[in-house]
Amino acid sequence: MPNSEDRIATNLRTLLILEVVGTTNEPMTPTEINHSIGLPKQTIHRLCTTLVEEGFLVYEPNGKRLRAARRARALGAGLLHSSRDHILRRQILVELAQKTGETINYVVPEDDGMSYLDRVETGWAFRVQLPIGSHVPFHCTASGKTFLASLDSRKRKAFAHGLTLERKTPKTITDPDALLKELAAVSKDGFAIDNEEFMDGMVAIAVPVMDDAGRFLAAIACHGPNIRLSTETLRGFLGDFNLAVEKMHGVLS
Repeated sequence: MPNSEDRIATNLRTLLILEVVGTTNEPMTPTEINHSIGLPKQTIHRLCTTLVEEGFLVYEPNGKRLRAARRARALGAGLLHSSRDHILRRQILVELAQKTGETINYVVPEDDGMSYLDRVETGWAFRVQLPIGSHVPFHCTASGKTFLASLDSRKRKAFAHGLTLERKTPKTITDPDALLKELAAVSKDGFAIDNEEFMDGMVAIAVPVMDDAGRFLAAIACHGPNIRLSTETLRGFLGDFNLAVEKMHGVLS
């Protein structure tokens, strides 16, 4: 990368900052971001401030490190949605929906929970409606638990003790230590189950989609009413889900 302000076009500098933040696992200080860019200290701080003010970056609670904010994530999701990769990903979801006969969702993490980015509906008349754009909690959904389980033990513990573990149903896990035990099992097994923890009468399963660096990208999830589906039935879908993840990895890598 260029290492001098004179060699970087003005309209490229903020894109380079977003690129560095978007391809790094950890939140970064402006100085750390600048190690890959090489702008004067005053310039990098000014540009980071602008990106925060415009909603592309956000500071961690300690006020020192930056990570991607909702506007940057929406941009990335929009680019992916309109690309060739989206078409291929959609076909994988359609194929999985046909094999299982159930609604299949592609779910991504946001600041305050998981967001439904894509969805292929079941043909059943009786189904649980969670349309594209729906936001659901981390702690009591199958997709949310796959995301939490993907974190290292330190972050996982911080999340479990920092989240508001709101009780959605009598089966919702509201104790942080019990949630951590559940997440350890999810990490080991490679999938998560929601057994009426988010919504009475609804069961779900989810598997994580990771990038080449082992970072969580999304979850592929399936949910439906428990009068038609059981957790055992959902576990029976795992072979098809894992095959879909392999195909998805080929599309995204």
